[in-house]
Amino acid sequence: MKIVILDGHTANPGDLSWDEFAKLGELEVFDRTTKEQMVARLQGTAVALTNKAVLDRGIISALPELRFIGVTATGYNIVDIAAARKRGIVVCNVPEYSTQDVAQFVFALLLELTNRIGHHAETVRAGKWNRSQDFSYWDFPLVGLSGLTLGIVGFGRIGRAVARIGQAFGMKILAMRRSSSASGETDGVRYVELDALLSESDAITLHCPLTPETTRLVNAQFLAKMKRTAFLINTARGGLVDETTLADALNHERIAGAGLDVLSTEPPSPDNPLLNAKNCVITPHIAWATKTARVRLLQVSADNIRAWMDGKPQNVVT
Repeated sequence: MKIVILDGHTANPGDLSWDEFAKLGELEVFDRTTKEQMVARLQGTAVALTNKAVLDRGIISALPELRFIGVTATGYNIVDIAAARKRGIVVCNVPEYSTQDVAQFVFALLLELTNRIGHHAETVRAGKWNRSQDFSYWDFPLVGLSGLTLGIVGFGRIGRAVARIGQAFGMKILAMRRSSSASGETDGVRYVELDALLSESDAITLHCPLTPETTRLVNAQFLAKMKRTAFLINTARGGLVDETTLADALNHERIAGAGLDVLSTEPPSPDNPLLNAKNCVITPHIAWATKTARVRLLQVSADNIRAWMDGKPQNVVT
């Protein structure tokens, strides 16, 4: 059985092993695959694994021997699920491999915005401390998290992990869930409508999926309801944010800052307005990418193939 990994570089740039996959069949690994290369590389393949390489209806229809698609990620919008189902192709993803790592990264971004560690470390390297008349200085207001309110939009696995860390910092937690409009409090988390979350939160972190309803959720109306002293964190999907509007809000100090690990187009265009916006920390979509998380990702991906081969598929996308 032939197994092809279409874009293995991001999950495994060379520090991990593909041996678990090689045990399952004849393995071919590509670092990256363009749309034009896709059909040729997958000819005669029973199992295809993809992270971001798109398997659309046209490509799927051109691959008569394809029987299994493994998405080496949680999101599976890169695969035409209906086309795969029509062909009887099983599609599996990895629903939980980086929950704690993404939650950790939320606070890495938030702490950078509140403590400006990177900035102050750079000023020390540049000699500012050597030249200082005082034993201490700071260039931005330093903000303590204890007692502040953290609003979580999307309260699934990652949202709940973020809540637990926020509580450890002494933060009050507000949450909005798509599946329930009920208010109330459970385990120290208070459930509220979106407007209340926006107006009460000192920091807001996004953990909802990208759907037609949530596309550009962060728009002018959303930002206008936030506190001027509040921070926005996005480690979910770039399309949740109207980037031009957010850049304008940051440049006019309508909110205090933003920490973003995702953008609407990745890599971004050089003219993306957020790249030069005030008080905006941007990282290159790395919240998921700790070595421990990537080890789990590859292990579950291999387990998905093995379970399918045994006639008991797991993590099937329906």
